[in-house]
Amino acid sequence: MRHAYDNALTKSTIGLLKTEAVSKRSPFLAGPIRTIDDTEFATMGWVDWFNTRRLHSTLGYITSNEFETIYYPQPSTLQPELSPA
Repeated sequence: MRHAYDNALTKSTIGLLKTEAVSKRSPFLAGPIRTIDDTEFATMGWVDWFNTRRLHSTLGYITSNEFETIYYPQPSTLQPELSPA
């Protein structure tokens, strides 16, 4: 059985979290980490930013939310319509 800590993507994401969310110069911290709540709030802020407001170079330097707003209203030409059985 493989564990999450064996996964390179997971290790990379955890490394980003440590560097960006809970380092001493993190914009996600209101001050020094004194309690587990401080770490949890910094992590929640980082996850929100990472998933919704981070600019993606692959998406043309727009957020994932902006990309989805543009992408989903477009008609799907990649998947054929399924006819009733």
